[in-house]
Amino acid sequence: MGYMLNEEQQSIVQMAHDFCEKEIKPYAADWDREGNFPLETVKKAMEIGYHCLEIPEEYGGSGIDYVTVAAVMEEFAKYDLGFATTLMGTTLSLKPVLMHGTPEQKKMYADVIVGGGLGAFALTEADAGSDAGATRTTAVKDGDDYVINGTKCFITNSTYADIFVVFASTDREKGVKGISAFIVERNREGFSVDKHEDKMGLRSSDTASLVFENVRVPADHLLGKEGEGFKYAMQTLDLARPFVGASAVGVAQRAVDEAGAYALQRKCFGKPIAKLQAIAFKLADMEIGTETARQMIIHTLQLAEAHQPYSREAAIAKCYAGDVAFKNAGEAVQILGGYGYSREYPVEKLLRDSKILQIYEGTNEVQRVVISGQVLNRYK
Repeated sequence: MGYMLNEEQQSIVQMAHDFCEKEIKPYAADWDREGNFPLETVKKAMEIGYHCLEIPEEYGGSGIDYVTVAAVMEEFAKYDLGFATTLMGTTLSLKPVLMHGTPEQKKMYADVIVGGGLGAFALTEADAGSDAGATRTTAVKDGDDYVINGTKCFITNSTYADIFVVFASTDREKGVKGISAFIVERNREGFSVDKHEDKMGLRSSDTASLVFENVRVPADHLLGKEGEGFKYAMQTLDLARPFVGASAVGVAQRAVDEAGAYALQRKCFGKPIAKLQAIAFKLADMEIGTETARQMIIHTLQLAEAHQPYSREAAIAKCYAGDVAFKNAGEAVQILGGYGYSREYPVEKLLRDSKILQIYEGTNEVQRVVISGQVLNRYK
């Protein structure tokens, strides 16, 4: 593995590996086939604290550095991307609170998560995916409360989350400058979970729609300032993207591992197919892509921890790693041939799972918009 980790960091990653071997590997295919959310296994992971690695120690979390967290997420994704997404969905919702919340808000949110709760980041709507500025959910000030109305879709952890960060327009006429962010607890009257998505891949992760019907939240649940929500969302996604990239590397690495092991034992023309240059070069290119993506992610997270600009690097890391994961999964299916197309082997699941890595938390087309914009800014 291409991470330069000290002994303590290595032990954290090894613990995650051991957990995955025992609690995920034997069951991931069944979760995928049945579309089940593995609540009991998620609870076991939460008891260890895998859902709150980034929470600072002062708020009861582990306060682990970003690179180690990325290595842990890679490990989880190697075994099941859906499971990794469940954990990342909680940390995604936590990021804007840690960035822009008051000490009281940080403590409130962290207490829920550290206490065994899941979180969710509620930004996407049916007509506001890549165009988040088209948000129709509204939040109207009424006395000491805000009243939220609207719907969200494709929200990770919807059914099981205990607390949400919800983005709503407090001034529709201002577009993106009228979007604000709110902390919303699950037990608020008027809140409900609607349509559950029956997905092609990522089937162990819970994805559903949310409905807000006159949901009242106290004014002190406003995150930061009114009208700053879109900026907070973009900052959150910037920091989340390298972790999505890390999970993509997990999928890409699993594809290399499965294809490489198969190529050594499968014989054709009297020798292992790994000896055929066509197969060997596929494996080489898969490894090149995987390690390059991993190093880009490490670099991005080191910039973030050093408080240096990293928006361009985050977009590159997420985009490149997502493309590599999808390409590697396809090549693994090709190397395994007919067996690759069969559910008897895990690579067809990798292919179905990996497609989402080019879509969620900013499509790879959006990442290319970000990257090209940064490039062109150099020459203005």
